[in-house]
Amino acid sequence: MNHQHCTESTMTPIEMSIQAIDIKGQYVQLAAPIHLFGQLNVTELLAQYSSTTSPESTQPALQIGVDEAGRGPLLGSVNVAAAILPASWSGLIEDHPLESTPLSILTDSKKLSEKKRDVLYPLVQQYAVGYVVANIPAAVIDQVNILQATMLGMRLCIETLIEVVAQHFAMVFEVEVAAVNPLQVEVLFDGNRCPELNYANLSKFGVGQANIDCQAWVKGDARHTAIAAASILAKVSRDQAMYALDAQFPKYGIAKHKGYPTRAHMEAIEKHGVLPEHRRSFAPVRKVLEN
Repeated sequence: MNHQHCTESTMTPIEMSIQAIDIKGQYVQLAAPIHLFGQLNVTELLAQYSSTTSPESTQPALQIGVDEAGRGPLLGSVNVAAAILPASWSGLIEDHPLESTPLSILTDSKKLSEKKRDVLYPLVQQYAVGYVVANIPAAVIDQVNILQATMLGMRLCIETLIEVVAQHFAMVFEVEVAAVNPLQVEVLFDGNRCPELNYANLSKFGVGQANIDCQAWVKGDARHTAIAAASILAKVSRDQAMYALDAQFPKYGIAKHKGYPTRAHMEAIEKHGVLPEHRRSFAPVRKVLEN
C-alpha cells in the first residue's frame, strides 16, 4: 500500500457522539456524551478484504487491534482505539511484518518516546485501513467505574468499525447487509479480558457472534502490530486532550503529569481545587472533596 495509492483512496470519515447506550438490555443515559472519531479507507478495505466480485465468496479475516490509554490518571478521559492495518502488515511484531513500511518503528507505545509516538500518530491514521478512537469522559468513568468505562469504549470502537465495514461491503455488492457472506472478524484486545459486544445489534449488519473471534492478549501492544497501532492512537489522542486542558488550566501543570497522581498534581488540586474534568470517584480526588 504505497503513499500514492493512499492519496487516491476513498476515505469515509467516522464521527459520532453517544448520549445513551444499551448495556445488557438496559438503556442507560450517559452522564456526559462519549465522542468517537476515525475513518475508513474504503478503497483499501475492498482491495484487501473482498478480493472477489461476489458476495458469496469468503473474505480473509479482518484483524482489529484494540488498546486504551489513561486508566490510571485522576483527570480527564480514558481513550480507547481500534485499528485495522493493511492485511500484510497485520501480525506478530516478532515476525517483522512492518519492516520497510512507513510504520517500521511501531511497537508498544510505552516503549517509544513521545517524539516517536507523535511521528507515528498521523502515519497510523494515514495507512490504517480503518480506525476509531473513543474518548470516554471523567463523568462517565465516575458513573460506571474505570473498568466498565474502558470496556464500554472498547465495545463502541469495535461495533462502530464492524458496522461501517459491513455497510460498505453491502453497498459494493448492492445487496442487503445480511445477504453479504458474513465478515470473519478477529478482535485482539490488549489486556486480560474482552468486553461484551452487543451481538444482537451487530447481527443486523450480517455479523453474528459466530463470525467474531474476540481474543485477550496480555501485553498485546508489544506483541501484535494491530494492537500497537491502536495503542499509538489511544495514547497520542489522550495526550493531545491533556495539552488542551493544560492551556485551559495552566496552574495545574497538566502538560507535565498528564493527569497522573504525581506530588505536583496533588499539590495543585489542594491549592486550586478540583476541576470539572477530575474523576471524582478516584480516592485522592474524593478525599480532597470530602475535606
